[in-house]
Amino acid sequence: MRTKTLKKNKVNVNTLGCAKNIFDSEVLMAQLKGNAFEVEHESGEKDAEIGIINTCGFIDNAKEQSINTILAWAREKQKGNVGKLMVTGCLSERYRPELEKDIPEVDAFFGTRELPRLLKTLKADYRQELVGERLLTTPHHYAYFKISEGCDRPCSFCAIPLMRGGHVSTPMEALVEHARKRVAGGTRELILIAQDLTYYGLDLYKQRMLPELLRRLSDVEGVDWIRLQYAFPSGFPLEVLDVMNERSNICRYLDMPLQHANTRILTSMRRGITREKTDALLETIRSRVPDIALRTTLICGYPGETAAEFDEMLQWVRMQRFQRLGVFQYSHEENTHAYGLTDDVSPREKKKRAEMIMEVQSEISMEHNRSLVGCETRVLVDRKEGNAYIGRTQWDSPEVDNEVVIPAGDHYLRIGDFVNVQITEADTYDLIALPLEADGSPAAR
Repeated sequence: MRTKTLKKNKVNVNTLGCAKNIFDSEVLMAQLKGNAFEVEHESGEKDAEIGIINTCGFIDNAKEQSINTILAWAREKQKGNVGKLMVTGCLSERYRPELEKDIPEVDAFFGTRELPRLLKTLKADYRQELVGERLLTTPHHYAYFKISEGCDRPCSFCAIPLMRGGHVSTPMEALVEHARKRVAGGTRELILIAQDLTYYGLDLYKQRMLPELLRRLSDVEGVDWIRLQYAFPSGFPLEVLDVMNERSNICRYLDMPLQHANTRILTSMRRGITREKTDALLETIRSRVPDIALRTTLICGYPGETAAEFDEMLQWVRMQRFQRLGVFQYSHEENTHAYGLTDDVSPREKKKRAEMIMEVQSEISMEHNRSLVGCETRVLVDRKEGNAYIGRTQWDSPEVDNEVVIPAGDHYLRIGDFVNVQITEADTYDLIALPLEADGSPAAR
């Protein structure tokens, strides 16, 4: 029962999951604002007439978080703290019938490609003139930049194609225009995202066009950094490395989820690559772009993964010395190819294996960071926390990678500006630095 007056046409959007969901929420919010709605993102105020939850359904933990969030909002609706409750995104796409049955407090569920229907339900129009517009949830100086939707890869463990559909590239001309709009709004860093960046263009142009897209985006005046996330190793277009070397505003950074090091496991995962080919690719990347930072993600506890196969991956991590690394515990997902296999590694063992990998990676990260003490580098200032500025190097993506802590002291830095610094101290995952004066000397603390 409603106990207070809610603001008519006020919407509170909440986003769960990856950067692709953030992008989708920003597009939704721009359309709502263009239809005269008052829009907030993850506001703590309980006065919105409409709540919209953009869910994630990738793995068990993400699904649980999404369901718990929906249930929490359903309770708020019962208390009268929200009038209408809408759910969209991956979980809604994948489990709509079950969710409609189990959580009747939700007024409507929508899939990942049903933005026009969601707007129509709210008596709003899908406005073509707003295509490419977004209401950023990130600081304005960087933005996630989605170049395609969906995925055609057959990875055995992944439910993304079930939730996002097949691969669809956004035309190059549209992306360049979107980039210009972002720069006009103050964005200096574009973080390219897709389920697989390297597949870009195959559907539209019948060839891999990521290198050409990078050149065109690099030419947009005002783009200082372009960052690549989610590149698939099999069929990786090596011309991307040439473009990195040609263009100073393309970060020497590559996020390439490799998932495992054992060939038998990679074959079962249907990754289209072997351990030997993976090692050769990594050697090629590092030899052609020597200062590149490689980020990867791995899966431990895949069905049938033996202790010896896990140990091979652990020793491989020691050998490869990735600058950035994350690890997932295998999640047994319905309707995926791997769901037909026996999920025979216990949750406890999966957790143990994940912790072992991250323990090794923390040692690698500490050694790498210590080697940077005394070096000078360029940092993008993201925010201020207390008496310190927090920034990133070109080798770090927001939210998931290292940060550079710059004591505020007597100097003033503007959020969204670049500053040259000298690294003075190192922690496992963060660096301490001082800004450099015009003559190149460190500023006083």
